[in-house]
Amino acid sequence: MNQWKEMTWGDLATLEYGKALRGYRNSSGRFRVHGTNGPIGWHDQALFDKPSVIIGRKGAYRGVYYAAEPFFVIDTAFYLKPNTEFDMRWAYYELLTHDINSMDSGSAIPSTSRDSFYRLPVCVPPLEVQHAIAQILGALDDKIKLNRQMNETLEAIARALFKSWFVDFDPVRAKAEGRDPGLPKRIADLFPDSFEDSELGEIPKGWGISTVGEEFNLTMGQSPPGETYNEIGEGLSFFQGRADFGFRYPSHRVFCTAPTRFADPGDALVSVRAPVGDINMALERCAVGRGVAAIRHKSGSRSYTYYAMLSLVDVFGDFEAEGTVFGCINKDDFHRIKFIAPPPQLVLAFEKAAFPIDQAIENHIMQSRTLAALRDALLPKLISGDLRVKDVNKFVEGTTRC
Repeated sequence: MNQWKEMTWGDLATLEYGKALRGYRNSSGRFRVHGTNGPIGWHDQALFDKPSVIIGRKGAYRGVYYAAEPFFVIDTAFYLKPNTEFDMRWAYYELLTHDINSMDSGSAIPSTSRDSFYRLPVCVPPLEVQHAIAQILGALDDKIKLNRQMNETLEAIARALFKSWFVDFDPVRAKAEGRDPGLPKRIADLFPDSFEDSELGEIPKGWGISTVGEEFNLTMGQSPPGETYNEIGEGLSFFQGRADFGFRYPSHRVFCTAPTRFADPGDALVSVRAPVGDINMALERCAVGRGVAAIRHKSGSRSYTYYAMLSLVDVFGDFEAEGTVFGCINKDDFHRIKFIAPPPQLVLAFEKAAFPIDQAIENHIMQSRTLAALRDALLPKLISGDLRVKDVNKFVEGTTRC
């Protein structure tokens, strides 16, 4: 610690303004575009060609993000430009220990004050220690990122399988044309070899036109009194609306000591208030508020339910309102949604195929939550020097290999 230097961020770097840019949301460029709260699109040119830290400039909430590759920043954010040599990823983690949103310029629109940032104290370790801290914390974040990428790939596989079987009817079309459907015989035999007309168009012969209410059990959420909510872990996890949703499972929660409506592990969670139709899955028994419905196929199949709800996203969109009217879907409307019902044996076959994929996704998410908790515990201790690099390096290496 006697080699660590007391400095200010103004000694180390400058905050450079981003530039106004149009069309980045629909661009196919190769450089990430960042705004005040992270990545927002792509562009064919980079504004800065080295790794840096993106710091939100405007907005009620302004984030801190690490860019490992050349990038573009729009005019609602700054990027960090070094005055001297330091490890940029160490800088990112150091800045996470500060409240950027408290550095307000005092203007009508909340804005980060450059002067306040430059006065921000920082205890700078030797460069080799910076590298080691960045490597330890970065290994945890890299593993979390890898888990997320694997999960996106796994979910895409399961969604494609559901679409092939229950939306595009690929096995039926293959059999109708005399082609091999490319499935094990025991599964291929569950599909017919012809179609028939229905009120929803052409469907596989023998399948039915049903409704969500006939095929699924539905629980509409109900919000308990506000004084029963807390953030200290008392009661049951409680989800009020799509703002709580993340990838696959809710990422934000409060707790409720007097819950009234419940979802079981594996139930699909559907947002029923604007925007209608966001889909998540209950990871544990939880309570649902009036912005969320819990749903499960009457066979008990969890994977089939989740992907069936994802297939109805366009239908849910019909319940979005325009202007100042608040979009929503009530229980009767939900029940009346038309649904193509395959035979129960096919639902079971899909469940057997998709459940191991979903289980792998759940395992990755649980591991990532553990890694994130470890990172959050280590970060302030490593940045302050309270915890020495050599004491945690081997432990973290073992954790991220799991």
